[in-house]
Amino acid sequence: MPADSFGSTVGEFLDTRPKLFESGFVGPLLALDAAALEHNLTTMAGWCAAHGLELAPHGKTTMAPRLFERQLAHGAWGITAANVSQLRVYRAFGVRRILFANELVDPCGLAWLADELDADADFAFCCYADSPRGVELMAAALTEHGGTRPVDVLVELGNEGGRTGARTAAQARELAEAVRAQPRLRLVGVAGYEGEVAHDVAASSLAAVDGYLRELRSLVGELAEAGHFAGLDEVIVSAGGSAFFDQVAEALTQPWPDGLPVVPVLRSGGYLLHDDGFYRIRSPFGREHRLAGQEPPFRPAMRIWAQVVSRPEPDLALLTMGRRDVSFDQGLPEPQVLRPAGGDQQPLPAGSCRVRGLADQHAFLELTGADPQVGDWIGFGLSHPCTVFDKWNLIPVTDGDEVTELVRTFF
Repeated sequence: MPADSFGSTVGEFLDTRPKLFESGFVGPLLALDAAALEHNLTTMAGWCAAHGLELAPHGKTTMAPRLFERQLAHGAWGITAANVSQLRVYRAFGVRRILFANELVDPCGLAWLADELDADADFAFCCYADSPRGVELMAAALTEHGGTRPVDVLVELGNEGGRTGARTAAQARELAEAVRAQPRLRLVGVAGYEGEVAHDVAASSLAAVDGYLRELRSLVGELAEAGHFAGLDEVIVSAGGSAFFDQVAEALTQPWPDGLPVVPVLRSGGYLLHDDGFYRIRSPFGREHRLAGQEPPFRPAMRIWAQVVSRPEPDLALLTMGRRDVSFDQGLPEPQVLRPAGGDQQPLPAGSCRVRGLADQHAFLELTGADPQVGDWIGFGLSHPCTVFDKWNLIPVTDGDEVTELVRTFF
């Protein structure tokens, strides 16, 4: 943040109509593009509405309540959480419907949840059941603490070698029976995550995702036939990361048995920021997909600016950006544009160069045709927003060069 902003409120600072490159911001600096955010919000909301899907975007991507607010304003059904700390942040900012995409067995977390449910009749919550032992622990903690409202539970179907969830339909049916036996729990649906089945978009991987989603549908039918969803106004069936949500939509919106009030819920979170790497390749809107229509692709909304501080060798530049500032788990930053030191012209193409590695506070930029000078600024595209946002607690949103908003994160 600019030194002149110290002591100001966010509103007071924004009233000065600050500029990213004229108002004293120092680098490295992550910035978000306002137009890209709005485009992605509108595109995803429209697509889900057109295909009969509810959206509960995973909040772990940003942990930014201001962005949750915008997602909910664009029609999101709820927000997805992964742990109790995230859950508490969501509730502190008034999120009314939360899908907890994990099994919750922490007795302190369950005691807090029981109190939160009793204190707010409008608070809707559901979490996963992953094992009979987990069901026992949940029920025991809730019974010991007390409370009046049952905790809603989704049976989680996993896959062999993957993350959490029952490995077979038989185990999932056992889980459903275990939940039904506990008066403090209520079975309200089924959930899973197809992203653990495949890690690329090859034909064989897409087929594996289809196979998993068929198993998920089949499990819903089996549990319904066994009477587990009798009397429910809605049966939640949830899946979907940000790589295969077209297939999830295709699977979950096909006709269900007569009278089964299924609410298909997609949990994609990466769409909001998109990226210049992992999701650029894998997002259905960036490639051919099953339900292709006229939707435009998502736009990358993140860019980080770093300054050249050293040219120790002819083909090497060092910049003020390292592992503490950017993601590197799903690809390194991509140099895109250059702003010459002291210049006020529009950014230029970065030229032929690539990041070959990162240290804690430096990026190693290999030059094969570009010739940036010490003091120049380079703007980089980033991959995998989940491991970018956790490094920043106050992020400017820009319209051109003007800062129009500051987004605070709560990791």
